[in-house]
Amino acid sequence: MSQEQSKDISQYFFRASAADFMKIPGNPMAYWATPADRRIFEHKNTLGMVAYPRQGMATTNNDLFLRRWFEVSASKSKFDCSDTDECIFSGAKWFPYNKGGSFRRWYGNNEYLVNFENNGKTICDYIDNTPGVKVGSNGRVINREHYFKPSVTWSFVSSSYLGVRKSDIGFIFDVGGSSSFPPPDLINSVTGFLCCKVAFHLMKAMNPTLNFQVGNIAQLPLLQVPACDQIVKKLVELGRQDWDYFETSWNFKALHLFNCVIHQSKIFETYHGIRSLWLAKTLEMKALEEKNNSLFIGAYGLQDELTPVVPLEEITLNCNPHYRYGINRSEEELETLLQCDTIKELVSYAIGCMMGRYSLDKPGLILANQGETLQDYLKQIPSPRFAPDDDAILPLTDQEWFADDATNRFCEFMRIAWPAPEDASTQQKEQHLQQNLDFVTESLCLHAIKPKRGESAPDTIRRYLSTQFFKDHLRTYKKRPIYWLFSSGKHKAFECLVYLHRYNEGILSRMRTEYVIPLSAKLSIYAEKLEKDRDASPSAAETKRLEKELVTLHKQQAELAEFDEKLRHYADQRISLDLDDGVKVNYAKFGDLLAEVKSVTGTKE
Repeated sequence: MSQEQSKDISQYFFRASAADFMKIPGNPMAYWATPADRRIFEHKNTLGMVAYPRQGMATTNNDLFLRRWFEVSASKSKFDCSDTDECIFSGAKWFPYNKGGSFRRWYGNNEYLVNFENNGKTICDYIDNTPGVKVGSNGRVINREHYFKPSVTWSFVSSSYLGVRKSDIGFIFDVGGSSSFPPPDLINSVTGFLCCKVAFHLMKAMNPTLNFQVGNIAQLPLLQVPACDQIVKKLVELGRQDWDYFETSWNFKALHLFNCVIHQSKIFETYHGIRSLWLAKTLEMKALEEKNNSLFIGAYGLQDELTPVVPLEEITLNCNPHYRYGINRSEEELETLLQCDTIKELVSYAIGCMMGRYSLDKPGLILANQGETLQDYLKQIPSPRFAPDDDAILPLTDQEWFADDATNRFCEFMRIAWPAPEDASTQQKEQHLQQNLDFVTESLCLHAIKPKRGESAPDTIRRYLSTQFFKDHLRTYKKRPIYWLFSSGKHKAFECLVYLHRYNEGILSRMRTEYVIPLSAKLSIYAEKLEKDRDASPSAAETKRLEKELVTLHKQQAELAEFDEKLRHYADQRISLDLDDGVKVNYAKFGDLLAEVKSVTGTKE
């Protein structure tokens, strides 16, 4: 081989000595590490010296001891315990549980609660009394002294990024939501370091598999960069605001579209206002993250190895479509998806107001405890602008059979939430409502459902509610729905939503007497009308259309009769629920009266 050929081949190889590998904790074959990288690992101060990362609890049975926070009664949950004494004194059963989760920085992934009643006695007894147990509760419910303390937590396994978040007081932590507990004066700087590019760069050198172990985090060289403290505070607050924009946060107060700064009388103006606000927050976070990166890159001397720039898809805000929907989409498609999803969130919030979970007159949760009633709502809000449904049964029919169905109530909600000027005429008020409903339907037809030529706005909303809403609800609530869809079957003769937290033993009987039996009579009358119209029709095309509608109607009548019989059987049982058992267990009690039973009851956490 010639000298020239040898030179050409050498460009494909790294040169490193065995001594170089020894400088990196764990001695990985990180042949790509630069001299600057290796010098950093020679620092004596590590993160483990100031805040040794800890692995948390292993319940051994998550189905039994973990719940999504919205499954159980709010009155049995405690979100802000500061120590074990407060946990015991509170009498609560459910406490926040850090379980890792998807890639997100700064704040969020607060989704689970763990049954830690009486300082975890139930879990410990279960573990210790399980036949054949090899590791007792002392080896499973570990690091108790750190429970409920502020922490820095991260996702245990991440395919591409290290998702680190600051966690408030009140949390117990899981083996998959490993945590570090810095002193109060260092918690922001540790958060800033672990979220910056330097930490991930060094982690990749120590653990190329990207399976981030507690020991790897502890061995990270830690330099003090006090200038990052205020930056991190702002970043955490931006992450917190974004997380709490959405109803899946336990700190949710009101829908983002009701932000008093941007709320206008027309919903399209409101949407464009919130979209501008979201863009500003996304760009603000981007600038702050890049400033944080610059501080640490400079402190660690990695200017030649790293750039502070953060791509938009790594700005982990749900209001940022580049992060929310991924990178392989055009700007137009991203905006389309965001607008559609925002209006779907509006529909969900409106349903929540109909059920009494939320109110236009008071922030936060209103009815969120087992068996609460309209009277409980009125004790909190005696004169609501938009009253909740009296029985928490919302019909979702493909035609208007009931005055209080979800579509009519949504139109009423829009009239109140985006009112016309007080001095407007009746005609002007109707035009104003129509404009707002048109924007809702146009947004839904961007992605949720396909547009239909000649369809009115209320009919489009009705179609979305009948065909798509529950699917979206399942997706939003991770197959643990709080609004349950009772369905007669594939012909959709009768469907309705029932709010889990307002369920009572008599609700099936009321569903039958107030809705199913009257609907059966209405369908019979409508069938007679169609038959008369068919017999009197002079048009062959019209006759054929009416025949087709009659065939569908007769199928619905048969389906409704069968559903009524099953409903009567279950109503007679007066089934009770215990929200502590979770949606998965309770949903299975109603057989095929409910939609998507396999999806809800067959999914493991």
